[in-house]
Amino acid sequence: MHDLYYDHRPLFPFMYSIKILVFFLSLSFVSIYSIAQQSGNSSGKNNKNTGIYDYSEAFAGSIYGSSGNETRSASGKPGHAYWQNRADYKIQVALNEKLKTITGSEIITYTNNSPDNLEFIWLQLDQNLYKQGSRGLAIVPLGGSRSGVKGQVFDGGYKVKSAKLLTDDGKEIELNCMIDDTRMQLLLPEALKSKTKLKLKIEFSFIIPEYGSDRMGILETTNGPVFSLGQWYPRLCVYDDISGWNTIPYTGPSEFYLEYGNFDVAITVPANHVVACSGQLLNPDKVFTADQLKLWNEAAESEKTVMIRSEKDARNAIKPSEETRTWEFRMENTRDVAWASSSAFMVDAARINLPDGKVSLAVSAYPAESSGKFAWGRSTQYIKASVEYYSAKLMEYPYPVAINVASNVGGMEYPGLVFCGSKARTSALWGVTDHEFGHTWFPMIVGSNERLYPWMDEGLNTFINEFSTTSFNEGEYDKGAQNKRRWVSLITDSSFEPVVNSADNIKEKNITYLSYYKPAVALFMLRDYVLGPERFDRAFKLYIDRWAFKHATPDDFFRTMENSSGENLNWFWRGWFLNNWELDQGITGVNYVKNDPLNGILITVVNLNKMVMPVVVEITTKSGNIFRVKLPVEIWQRDASWTFQYPSTEEIATVKVDPDEAYPDINTDNNTWQVKN
Repeated sequence: MHDLYYDHRPLFPFMYSIKILVFFLSLSFVSIYSIAQQSGNSSGKNNKNTGIYDYSEAFAGSIYGSSGNETRSASGKPGHAYWQNRADYKIQVALNEKLKTITGSEIITYTNNSPDNLEFIWLQLDQNLYKQGSRGLAIVPLGGSRSGVKGQVFDGGYKVKSAKLLTDDGKEIELNCMIDDTRMQLLLPEALKSKTKLKLKIEFSFIIPEYGSDRMGILETTNGPVFSLGQWYPRLCVYDDISGWNTIPYTGPSEFYLEYGNFDVAITVPANHVVACSGQLLNPDKVFTADQLKLWNEAAESEKTVMIRSEKDARNAIKPSEETRTWEFRMENTRDVAWASSSAFMVDAARINLPDGKVSLAVSAYPAESSGKFAWGRSTQYIKASVEYYSAKLMEYPYPVAINVASNVGGMEYPGLVFCGSKARTSALWGVTDHEFGHTWFPMIVGSNERLYPWMDEGLNTFINEFSTTSFNEGEYDKGAQNKRRWVSLITDSSFEPVVNSADNIKEKNITYLSYYKPAVALFMLRDYVLGPERFDRAFKLYIDRWAFKHATPDDFFRTMENSSGENLNWFWRGWFLNNWELDQGITGVNYVKNDPLNGILITVVNLNKMVMPVVVEITTKSGNIFRVKLPVEIWQRDASWTFQYPSTEEIATVKVDPDEAYPDINTDNNTWQVKN
């Protein structure tokens, strides 16, 4: 095939009227013969050559509400005075297996890097979602929801025993504490001044839900329950330069927005349990047997998976008693930690090779029911492949471990640890493992506000997952083209909300399409049909580099992609993200010049709906030669119809727009012109 590009802009303005005159004179010699040869409905919806497209709307002014400022540059990079606050945690927590409770105490060092003095502090109490009367439970529909607790009725929510301010002279001051749903406000005796810090001590407890919004829960297995714990401690709300305190309540669908800091976590569990937790295990010699410790150290040097705790070990573990054991972990420069604990865990691990000779450790923890060479027996190799791929292509994996836990949670990501469905097998297990670890880059490294913009982590992650899947084991599970084609058919629904909506503001049945598939398809379109791989890849990686471990917004992403690529993409963001616009390209005319194919053909394409995209036209001659013409999106800046001349040298058999069927065109009946036999 041949790619041809036609630039219709006149070289000199004064020649423009002459060109128009010549064009219309040429039309007088055009035969109407070929129009009669068209087959199919090539005139758009309602059989008309006009639609609802408005070029003034599609190419309106800037989408940005404000210009750049000292914290966020107009170019998409952090401004010269960018700041963000910091939260460091020291947490001690205990699991009571019999009562299914968590009891803990945390000391939070909160650093106010903002230019503002803060009279109060806000924290997130995510567990209060499960408290009777919570907003989140109140909006669960009668048919149930992923965000609910699947019929479980229990005394959910945090019991906050105390919230104190720790002074430099060792005093503990009880703070005025106001709890409203999933938020807690602590009034300070005096404002926390800019560029200073304070320490808070909070004691808390809660009952673990058996199924908590597909983010935490308890999986019953033969050798004991598996406890999966996310959102398990009171967490600082983000105070930023966009909204000040971010205190939108947690109702289940929307996820999280968190500050970065260091975590020191001590977890006390029954002595027969194994704990998997984000971060470096600090005391392996105190929690593993001598044989397990040796295997743990061997795994850190091994390309192949090393079994550290076998099914036999799990079966032979000491019976539950009053005896406990404390596991200690440290995680640095992270926005969160999660953990799991069980007597049933089998544990295996292998080395992850990172750029510049650095290493991390892939670990899988799963019950015997999940084991097997077609199931979780391959989990560690899946982790290894996924993390190594993204580290090489995007940015180096930042954590000492990458842990996959088999759970009744179908798929949920946390820094350094993810929960995946215990029943997942083969391609399904690869897919969920790769997706959840892909979240390391969005939103764990690039810290977007998931509570407001789920597409910024789910959509970007779904996009990169296709590349890692193509790469894995020479394409063992690769269905890239098939997946993208299927996604295109799923994202065209006039009832959909815009992609930019929060998950709380999208019908639950639409979230997968709008937060995952549609933004991923949009990025493929932007890469393959608008910018090209070289410009796109450079800009995409620059976005990660700029906003690593910072709080990125949609504008920061949009501006970075535009400034790096050199393109004004306002029309693209407006059609794909800011509105639920639809695309309908078609062909309304194919005519031989002077009734002779040797003189060329005039092809007229139309844009009938609100979305615009560049046009790809494939021309097939009667002898079977195939040619392609690529027309830039600018042809739609002043009209809904565009005619161009193709220098044909023989009769034409078919002309087709979007020949790869890659676009989400809602009416493909008008995409093809062909000669009737």
